[in-house]
Amino acid sequence: MAPSEPISTLPRMPKTQKVLVAFLTAFLLSCVVGTAGASRLTASETSLLTVINATRASHGLAPLRIDHRLQRTARTHSADMLRRQYFAHGAFTARVRSSGAAGPVFGEDLAWGPMSASWVVTAWLNSPEHRRILLRPGFRRIGVGAYQGTFAGHSGALVVTADFAGR
Repeated sequence: MAPSEPISTLPRMPKTQKVLVAFLTAFLLSCVVGTAGASRLTASETSLLTVINATRASHGLAPLRIDHRLQRTARTHSADMLRRQYFAHGAFTARVRSSGAAGPVFGEDLAWGPMSASWVVTAWLNSPEHRRILLRPGFRRIGVGAYQGTFAGHSGALVVTADFAGR
């Protein structure tokens, strides 16, 4: 009986290439795990997304899904406003585009105070400009950043950024 041929005809890799492949695989896996962990929402962010999507559904609109690039951008902006004690959109378009988020249309709503998710969404609905962003039919993705701390002399304040993207 003749010895069987290996099923695979791929050439054998030298040991240095095997080490490199193992390193790259481990690196890529750590990046994927890191990205997944970064997209987990806090309780405040989850509540806000739930109320936003319920409001959109009540207006016949599709729910928004979390975009990890927008999520990172929204969180960074909320944290920066809280840390540096300001409340403004700033260079919003540049901030969102540099994140790599796909557009072509973007929007941003901000809020702060001792509030609940329903308070935030109600305030946005009562403002024509914020309402237009929140209820834009073409938006499909969102990032929500909500951080609590002392803001404008108020302890326990919540600073919120919601970044939207779509068409």
